[in-house]
Amino acid sequence: MWKCKECDIFVTGRHELLKHFRLQHRNYGRSQRYPCAYLSCPCTFKTWNALHIHLSRVHANQSSQEQLESSTFSCHLCTCSNLPTEKEYFAHISTHLKSNETVSCMFVGCSYKTNIYGTFNTHKNRKHTPHTFKDFKPSVVRTTESQEPYGNPGEGTSCQDDTAVEANTSCSSGDGDVTKSLPRVIEEHFAACLLKLEHIAHVSGKTIDGFLEELHHLLSSATLPLSVNILEEVLQKHSLTTDKSVITEIATALFTSNPMLKSIEKGGSLSTTYLRKQYYKESFNIVEPVEYILNAKERRSFQYVPVLKFLQNLFDRRDVVDKVVDNHRAQQTNRVMMEQKTYRSFQDGEYFLQNSFLSDTDLRILLTLYIDDFEVCNPLGTSRTKHKLCAVYWILSNLPPGSHSSLSEEKRKSTTASTIPQVKQWKH
Repeated sequence: MWKCKECDIFVTGRHELLKHFRLQHRNYGRSQRYPCAYLSCPCTFKTWNALHIHLSRVHANQSSQEQLESSTFSCHLCTCSNLPTEKEYFAHISTHLKSNETVSCMFVGCSYKTNIYGTFNTHKNRKHTPHTFKDFKPSVVRTTESQEPYGNPGEGTSCQDDTAVEANTSCSSGDGDVTKSLPRVIEEHFAACLLKLEHIAHVSGKTIDGFLEELHHLLSSATLPLSVNILEEVLQKHSLTTDKSVITEIATALFTSNPMLKSIEKGGSLSTTYLRKQYYKESFNIVEPVEYILNAKERRSFQYVPVLKFLQNLFDRRDVVDKVVDNHRAQQTNRVMMEQKTYRSFQDGEYFLQNSFLSDTDLRILLTLYIDDFEVCNPLGTSRTKHKLCAVYWILSNLPPGSHSSLSEEKRKSTTASTIPQVKQWKH
């Protein structure tokens, strides 16, 4: 049995687990890396192809996922122990390096030492990537086997069907309690791709309508004779004689039951620009703006995207919550470990530390507000300043540096899709 690292689903083999990654955890990729399928391997990858290369090179002779294991890390420079993840362990090591402390390499058989943060990262990436828990020195990582066997996933699992992806059954995606069938998952994948074309590649809705119409024709009517011939050849190969009308009916049923073709056929949920917008609103986490009238006579109004509702949708994402929690822990560790005052962010500033509410050890949601005036038209000539808009926008300051400029697929759907109504509102 193979267990998903993201949720509590068990499947029968590695192929099914990788398919589960692709179907149920669409947030992988870009800002959230693909994890290795093996429990004892901490490696993560930016692309799907990189994950496959890693599996073929490192785990080619490994046929099982190994038993469930829980690992804790201990710092070999101080008394800090019970660090739950490798990421937190190296974040802790970085605090020593940024204090100019000499750090010896934590991998077996390596005597490298340095007190420079960048040099240490370069050494680790060149000499010890990829690596597993077994490559660490015994005093650094402690691994214990769980008492719970693979054959009994336990009460906390959301789906106990071993062939969760293969069969047309419902399995939780690990990000909520809503269960979805495989056709629904495929349809949402396809809708997400179309959403990227419209709001990232800026392909017009009319162009996409024409493309989908032609695609439906090529995949259904145009290829039906080819499918009938292929079915006839397969049946003849197995010495089965079937009337051609039955074969044609089978081929037609295969086309009409295809979730993609059903969604783009005439009247389908994704066939036109209007229907796609309705689908995005019903299926994706969209926070629509609310219009407030300032002066009805002069037609002055402003658009407000509800912050609280947006935050609720944002924190439904496990990857966002993990980043916020990890960044908070790292910030608290830095305050305890750093004797010399070092400014890394606004949280190290005097005014922030003097605020008893914000600087408390408990996690607080931090929002940074910005205000800006901008032109939506050509600012040159006599029309200058006539079309100027004032926008107030915000960022979630709990995220670590570099996270604000990256969007996972799920966050992109909740933010980009919210711009479907044509409103004059700055989006971050």
